Amino acid sequence: MRIRTRLAAAVTSLVLAGAALSACSDAEGAVPSPATTTADASQGAAAVLAANKAAEAGDTSAGAGAVTVTLKGTTAAGGDGVSVDGSTVRITAGGTYRLTGTLTDGRVVVDAGDATVTLVLDGASISSSTGAAIAATTAKALVVILADGSTNTLSDARSYAEDAEVNAALYSAADLTVGGAGSLTVHGNGNDGITGKDGLVITGGTITVDAADDGIRGKDLLVVTGGTIAVTAGGDGLKADNAEDTTAGYIAVRGGDVTVTAAGDGADAATDLVLTGGTLRVTTDDAEAKGLKSGVVTVLEGGSATVAAGDDAVHSDGAVHLAGATLSLAAGDDGVHAETTLRIDKGTVDVTRSTEGIEAATIVVAGGVVHVVSSDDGLNAAGGTTSGGRGGGEEVGPYKATISGGTLVVDAGGDGFDSNGTAEITGGTVVVNGPTQRGNGALDVNGSFTVSGGTLVAAGSAGMVVAPDAGSAQGWLSATFTTTVAAGTTLQVVAADGTVLATFVTSKAVQNLVYSGPRVSTGAQYTVVQGGTATGTSVGGLVTGGTGGTAGTTVLATVTAGQAPAGGGFGRR
Repeated sequence: MRIRTRLAAAVTSLVLAGAALSACSDAEGAVPSPATTTADASQGAAAVLAANKAAEAGDTSAGAGAVTVTLKGTTAAGGDGVSVDGSTVRITAGGTYRLTGTLTDGRVVVDAGDATVTLVLDGASISSSTGAAIAATTAKALVVILADGSTNTLSDARSYAEDAEVNAALYSAADLTVGGAGSLTVHGNGNDGITGKDGLVITGGTITVDAADDGIRGKDLLVVTGGTIAVTAGGDGLKADNAEDTTAGYIAVRGGDVTVTAAGDGADAATDLVLTGGTLRVTTDDAEAKGLKSGVVTVLEGGSATVAAGDDAVHSDGAVHLAGATLSLAAGDDGVHAETTLRIDKGTVDVTRSTEGIEAATIVVAGGVVHVVSSDDGLNAAGGTTSGGRGGGEEVGPYKATISGGTLVVDAGGDGFDSNGTAEITGGTVVVNGPTQRGNGALDVNGSFTVSGGTLVAAGSAGMVVAPDAGSAQGWLSATFTTTVAAGTTLQVVAADGTVLATFVTSKAVQNLVYSGPRVSTGAQYTVVQGGTATGTSVGGLVTGGTGGTAGTTVLATVTAGQAPAGGGFGRR
């Protein structure tokens, strides 16, 4: 199976071939060829796009010297390379053709052998009750130009035969490019709106598609470099579905403004999904529909995406790399899900609603700013049947969560920071506003859990308390309170000499606080007090400044760094 082959190739060396996207020209037709497509979450967009099938955009600046085809209701008039049979317009030679007027219950067929055909839509309205409005059945390539300031409409049949090859309002069996500065409205009444059976590239125009099934589909590839695109689909919104060719089946959004409302998945790539620019807004209606979905790897490196999905907002059957995009994600299930590895290096990730916030077998947060709101686990390194285990009470699986940089803030109804294997924090800032129920904990790690750098604050219930390993290179403390601390309370961690090491304002009722920072010394005693003043910038309740110390405050607990809190409820730590 193709996906398994590509996943197994994750250790293959990358051939970048100088194909960095930032170095690619934005000139017409200069779409970068996509790179090695494996489930390696460390790859950037240029690497993922460098070895896939090239996206060959046609020239949408042409138009001069075009043969004019005048649509006249139930017939048409044309010139060289054009034949008319009733309401069927057939283009049989390569070249440029300008379509204007209205064709009612007719169609335009491109049958030009191995030649490239350019259609300039200049106030053209074409509808068909028997099939596609425009269908390129044979051609080297089809280029559709939306003339400046023009308004154009395509509408197809209400149904197609089960085995129909031509099954979209705008269909091309060859590479298809759509661009220009006009507008195009496509009604895919019987199936898809726009389909390119090879590659499909959109470079410009104002394009509105409503489709009974998929909105815009490029079998081998779908690349968007510009334009304003609105898709309403009864199936998937954007789709590339070649699952047989290891260099095809990908979606890349490099620019433009794209809005998708779909009953199926918002963007569904059989292999890779890449975002390097533009604005992408996706809403999926069905409870099982995903927002952004890939079969091998998803790389979100630039631009922005706002997703509201019935299922996962971002999903890959392989790996996910969040490498600089600005993301706002609301999900019925996971905010971001990868079957293998999820890596976050740069960008802003705001999971505003989810069951589990971010989930993968291996999770690496090396940079960026991540905020997660979840009804269950906030961060969950898990997979298979061990998913959802509780600290110390379940098998240690082959899963790992690593925080080496960036900022991670979690607001979880279940376990906040959870690994069904191991975990380590070597840098960055982690703030967990964990559960209030005793059956879950702010921290939940089945195997080893070490801290050697960075800052960790985890506040939650006291029923399943987990803290870092005693042998961690950086000191930590865990304080369980005899009474519940109310939401909105200022807590401070104070050293024996009165120095305030951390000030934290609770957002929920709290019974336990775990803190680790560079100034905590294993074996030393620290006091957690209620009171004091919180000043400066807040990161999930952890503020950059605070005054007070022990004077005028209420002592909640005195603890020794590196030791489990006294009393029951503590996990295996």
